[in-house]
Amino acid sequence: MAESRDDSSSSSSSSSQQDVENDGNNENRIKFRDLPAKKKVKVASRTVALLVGLLGLLYIFVCSLSLMGSAFQLLGGKQAGETLSNSSLFNNPVAALVLGVLVTVLLQSSSTTTSIIISMTASEILQVKQAIFMVMGANIGTSVTNTIVSMTQITSRDEFRLAFSGATVHDVFNFLTALTLLPVEAVSGYLLHLSTAIVDSWHLDSSNKGTQQELLKAITKPLTNRVVQIDKKPLQLIAEGKLNATDAQLLKQYCSSFTRRLDNCTVTAVLSTGPPAVANVSNVTTSPTIASEAVTVATSAVQDSLTNYTLNALDETCLREEQVPCDYLFHGSSLPESAVGAILLVWSLVMLCVSLVLMVKVLTRLLRGQLSKSAKSTVNADFPGRAAVLTGYFAILIGAGLTMLVQSSSVFTSSLTPLVGLGIIDLERMYPLTLGANIGTTITGMLAGLASSNVELAMKVAMAHLFFNITGILLFYPIPPLRRIPLRAARFLGATTAKYRWFAIAYLIILFLVCPGIIFGLSLAGWRVLLGVGLPILIAICLIVAINVLQKKHPHVLPKQLRSWSFLPEWLKSLKPYDRVFRETARQCRCCRDQGYDTEEGSSYENSTSSTPAEDDHKLGLSRQTTVTLCTESSV
Repeated sequence: MAESRDDSSSSSSSSSQQDVENDGNNENRIKFRDLPAKKKVKVASRTVALLVGLLGLLYIFVCSLSLMGSAFQLLGGKQAGETLSNSSLFNNPVAALVLGVLVTVLLQSSSTTTSIIISMTASEILQVKQAIFMVMGANIGTSVTNTIVSMTQITSRDEFRLAFSGATVHDVFNFLTALTLLPVEAVSGYLLHLSTAIVDSWHLDSSNKGTQQELLKAITKPLTNRVVQIDKKPLQLIAEGKLNATDAQLLKQYCSSFTRRLDNCTVTAVLSTGPPAVANVSNVTTSPTIASEAVTVATSAVQDSLTNYTLNALDETCLREEQVPCDYLFHGSSLPESAVGAILLVWSLVMLCVSLVLMVKVLTRLLRGQLSKSAKSTVNADFPGRAAVLTGYFAILIGAGLTMLVQSSSVFTSSLTPLVGLGIIDLERMYPLTLGANIGTTITGMLAGLASSNVELAMKVAMAHLFFNITGILLFYPIPPLRRIPLRAARFLGATTAKYRWFAIAYLIILFLVCPGIIFGLSLAGWRVLLGVGLPILIAICLIVAINVLQKKHPHVLPKQLRSWSFLPEWLKSLKPYDRVFRETARQCRCCRDQGYDTEEGSSYENSTSSTPAEDDHKLGLSRQTTVTLCTESSV
């Protein structure tokens, strides 16, 4: 009886949902101007409400990214600063690059990493050549954020496939660019010489420092500053070796200060001849008043010409600086900073997941039917005629401009990732937008350079960061065969995660933590050890890639045994054995079982490693007939 009631309730709910969808589709088929007046008001009101809700969710999403960055700084900021303080590690280019990756993953902010690197270079703790390799690593580490964001669409297999492809195209491009330019820079110093020549031609004056401008943070700070405030100065001091990590306090204690006037104070004027003259000054307002009154008293006391005098203890005796404590949720907490960071991390991840899931639902309701087709055709449209080849370059400019506006490539690309998952933005359009974001994010480094103590050295690092990204674009975008490499790799990763959803977590851990950690450890042992271990692995990877290409393109060239991988054991040629382990583990979790994880939904992806945009649209249209259900809703 219970099962029949459940079946009837589920069928009634599905039918009611279908009725709602049909009503929405019918409304979309009828043009707005043909609707009755009451219907127009209803549709317009609902659209405005959805748009307002979408903006609110976007605001929460950006704030959650900021809080997640603060959480990672509390959890790993001191360790990252201590690692950066060991400047002897940076003499090895490989160690410097993977260190940039690890530090950026820990801080969850390439802007913070590059700002620290630029400050250390301006303080002459790092050489410009060393800093360039670290900035390359920071460029890789920043792409982990939108990969994490794509996992919020894991409940819908097809949306997850598209979203993960849209996120990892950023990863693939950054890895390819770094792997290509690392040996070139180590041998020739291409970026070092180019940035030095450009900055030297500017004849910068280090005494004229700029200030960093905050655009997006001016909007998010009213909320995030009520939760937590991080003092980034200790991170820089730890990295420069001026502060012990155990004594550092990252939670900001004082947020502002003011100068308080003392009612009565004493000023001592030291004269060129004669004893010091003491002036008792009351109701002091400004230091010039103190100086004039002290000189008057001194002149009357000592009948001599004042050729030279100084004022002792002026600030300490007459003007006192008072600090104002901060006011936020975790201020004065008895919890250790690591515990606060763990709480913030869980909190921010919940905010991130909930806001993104709701954003996807709102966008699905807004962009459905004819409106969805119009939005997709507009976003992914090419310029007419021969100008179509310029569309991608225009998208790069758009991505660079918007990223300059928000001053965060992570925020920009993470905001686009759900749209890729919904099929609104194609992977071919996401790719140039991501490339533009890589250029736009360098503006943060330039602002940090202009505000540093040595503008010339700092700007050399910032310009090297800019031309690193420009060179990568020139290598992997204008030439079609090279342009297809990141796109195909991203589609392959998306298809793999659609088939084995645990692969996304394994991908993040292995690619951004395990591999950089192993390479960093080998590089510490010396270049001979790194070369002896790394070179055979690199040669093996290149051979496997070459054989895979030949198996698909020209199998007759290969020996008969190498035309397929059938001779290898299953655990070397397939992820199925590992998937069985994860499925067995997933069966123990009711939530995962309710989501259907242990079913064979992935059979359609068995032989699929890539798909065309048309196939993406077809699969996504089928997946949108189901409702995205949260794990908690399923368990209830």
